[in-house]
Amino acid sequence: MFKPKAIAVDIDGTLTDRRRALNLKAVEALRKVKIPVVLSTGNISCFARTAAILIGVSDIVICENGGVVRFSYDGEDIVLGDKNKCIKALEKLKEYFEIELLDFEYRKSEVCLRRTFDIDTAREILKGFGVKIIDSGFAYHIVDENVSKGKALKFIAKRLGIDVKDFAAIGDSENDIEMLEVAGFGIAVANADDRLKEVADLITPSENGDGVVEALEFLGLLRD
Repeated sequence: MFKPKAIAVDIDGTLTDRRRALNLKAVEALRKVKIPVVLSTGNISCFARTAAILIGVSDIVICENGGVVRFSYDGEDIVLGDKNKCIKALEKLKEYFEIELLDFEYRKSEVCLRRTFDIDTAREILKGFGVKIIDSGFAYHIVDENVSKGKALKFIAKRLGIDVKDFAAIGDSENDIEMLEVAGFGIAVANADDRLKEVADLITPSENGDGVVEALEFLGLLRD
């Protein structure tokens, strides 16, 4: 049985459903976990920190698909990605598509877009720009190609003085793939993207937050 020293959990589509409603059974379960719980999201820092406070987990968060990490509520954002690359890519996409930006002024490492265009075509257009486009299931993200949730998790593990393989990771989307790959044990909830399921060590029977509870039970983290 894998015994993690810490756990990383995605938010949207994992702790929440498609309506972004937070699963309260998962919240209750996470509050019982006695090892660090790192929330990992494509969303911005203030959202992740607020979610961590409301859920009641540790104040270490991965934001913007790994482009930003933070180690305390009152600390500073550590920016790991280059937003300027993403802005140059955005300007190129504007030549081909009508673009709707999301949270542009709050994002420090990436550009977030409404899912209103063909992502495969966009990926072809942006080859050579040093970026990648990620579909979180809720939005498209233009991200520095050197950034991922997996690399951010390695960064956090090093700061915590533990091996990244001592982490378990739970997610649902393609932006969670590298996080599950670098962790010692990767878990996909039942509603996960098929590509994530291919790299997961375990797929839960249930979707979203109910799947998170099953994952924590499997890992033995809810035992007294």
